[in-house]
This record gives sequence, C-alpha cells and structure tokens, in this order.
Amino acid sequence: MRLYHISLGNLRRRKGKMILLSLGLSIGIAVVIAMIGITSQMKKDVEKKLDEYGANIIVSPKSKGLSLHYGGLHIGDTSYDIEELRTADARRVREIKNNANISAVAPKIIGTYKSSGRSYLLVGVDFPSELVVKKWWQWSGKTPDTKNDVLIGAMIAKNLNLAPGNILSLGGQDYHVAGVLKENASQDDFSVFLHLETAQQLLRKPDQLSMIEVSALCSACPIDDIVAQISEKLPYARVSPVRQAVALRMQTVEQLMKFSVAISVVIIIIGALIVLISMLSSVNERTKEIGILRAIGFRQWHIVRVILFEALVVSGLSGIAGWIIGSVSTSLLLPVVTGTGGFLFNPSLLAFAAGIAVCTGILSSIYPAVKASRLEPLEALRYY
Repeated sequence: MRLYHISLGNLRRRKGKMILLSLGLSIGIAVVIAMIGITSQMKKDVEKKLDEYGANIIVSPKSKGLSLHYGGLHIGDTSYDIEELRTADARRVREIKNNANISAVAPKIIGTYKSSGRSYLLVGVDFPSELVVKKWWQWSGKTPDTKNDVLIGAMIAKNLNLAPGNILSLGGQDYHVAGVLKENASQDDFSVFLHLETAQQLLRKPDQLSMIEVSALCSACPIDDIVAQISEKLPYARVSPVRQAVALRMQTVEQLMKFSVAISVVIIIIGALIVLISMLSSVNERTKEIGILRAIGFRQWHIVRVILFEALVVSGLSGIAGWIIGSVSTSLLLPVVTGTGGFLFNPSLLAFAAGIAVCTGILSSIYPAVKASRLEPLEALRYY
C-alpha cells in the first residue's frame, strides 16, 4: 500500500467533513476570482474608453492676456500678441521623436459664418484624422470624401430640415450633406463640418488653424513626453494635455483594485485558518490510526506526507471549483457592474486559483502534519 492510498482512503471515510472544508475554501477562492475578474474587466473597459475618448493633447495658438478690473468690478479680458497656427504645424507635430505613439493629428479651423440671414458654426477638419479622434461619433449617411461634402450636427439638420443627400447653401455655394451626426449633447450638434481647405476659404483664413487635436495611441503612452516634444517643435503654441472625466474613473478603478487585493488577502487568511482548524481536528480524531501507523514502522516523514497529500487533494479541487464558481459569478455580475456580457474564461486565473488554494492548504497543514508525526506510538494508543 502506498502513502497516497492511505490519504485517499481517509478522504473517503471523512467525506462529509472534507466536502465542507472544500466548500469553504472554494467559496473563498471564488470570491477572490470574481473580484479580480470584475476589476480587471472594469480596468480594460475604462482603458478602452480612455483610448477612444478623443484627443489627449490640445495644441492652440499662444497669446498674452490681460484681465481688466476697476474698483473690484471685472470689466473684461483682452488678448494681445496672438500667435497663429498654420497648416504646416500639423505636419511638424507628426515629426516629433515619439510620433510612433501618436494615432492621429487632427487640425481644425473654427469660426462663425453668415449666409442667407443665418449664422453657422463652421468647423474645418481633416476628416480621416477627425474620425480617428472622434471615435464615438455616429451618423446617418456616408463619410464625406469630396471637398463639397459636409457633415452636419443633429440640431442643424433639425432646424433646417436637412437629411443625408440634401443640399446646404453657404455663401452662394452648394454643399452636399453627406451625413447627419446623431445627437450627442455637445457643440457638435450645432456645427457644420467641412473639409479643412474649404472652411479656410469660407472663413477667409487661408492656411490658418484654430487648434490641433492630438490623440495618443494608448492610455499608457508618455503623454507628458509628447507634450514636451510638441512644445519644443512649436514654441509659439500652447500645448495642453487633456484630462477627461474617464481618467478620474480610471483612478477609481485602480483604488478599487487595491481594495480588492486587500479583501482577497483577508479572505485567503480566513481560508488558511479554516484549513488549519480542520486539519488539526482531523489529526486529533485520527490519533489511534496515526499511532498504529507509527507502531508498524511508519516514519515521521511518512505521516507528514500522508497529511500534506490530503491537504493537496482537497485544496487543489477547491481551487478548481473556486475558479469555476468565480468565473460563472463574474460572467453573471459583469452585465450589472460594467454593462458587458459574455462568459469570462481566463486560463491564467485557473492556474492562479489552483496555486493560491494549494499554497494555502499546504502551508496551513504543515503544523498539523508535524504535530501528527511527533505522536509516539505508545502515547497515541494509550487513550484506546
């Protein structure tokens, strides 16, 4: 008979207690897996939104300003020494050292334009770059591709009763409404988006830009380095990193992850105590059996191996069961917490769950195993 036969035989005899022990450890592991799964998915979702939320950096003309006050009354603000951005500046931004981390450079000119008694907010853009920056845009119709194509906001379309395929007249020139943006509760709803050169001509500002939006390739890109390099390339421009509300949400998620780690540590400690108490109880109940094993020649190390193998089997199965329960729970909770669905299958978490469970079980069983191995045969049999 091999040592593991003795361990398995004992597990079968004490099936009820071992199932309860395994259930307790499984629930602890399941909670840890669920917390890790949910917080990890939340972080991925926030990172995705952070990447898609638009420009990370705004480049605008540098100007000196003066705030006017008299007798405690604010009169107004005035600006002087206003610099200008040119179309070529967008190309210079793409030439910085960290240009590999830039996904889009979107130059634009913005201005009001009066036509037929109406005022329009014109936004001249480079559509291919603008659509990379404004990934959240949704519209009916097609993407503007010719210089006479325009994309109009939802309120403009509503007020003028325009739809994709209609004509919008500006300054005696007819423009084809390629698409209508879906309402997004921003200034885009009241804007007319044209090709950059077309808007520059209408606003009589050839080669001028109002601003340049720069979108980094990822949320973890070195934004501060990119800002410094653009500032060096364009000393006459103000370069500002944008911190959107979603970035604050990322901080919240990171704090939640730290809290989850702390809770997980507490749960693992509780699981370890459960295993320790259960194995000590098992050793006390098996004093006679251990005494007989020692009497027939089993060494102390043999007893330790028997106890630890039992802990290995129970904790290993508990880890697998905990991973299954945790994965299913995560899949059920994700639609409620993050709005995303689907079964979360992560093999690396299986290895993590099994590893944590086995380590917890083995370490918690060392003391009971050593205690059992030190029982003298005569002393163990004396109580029976």
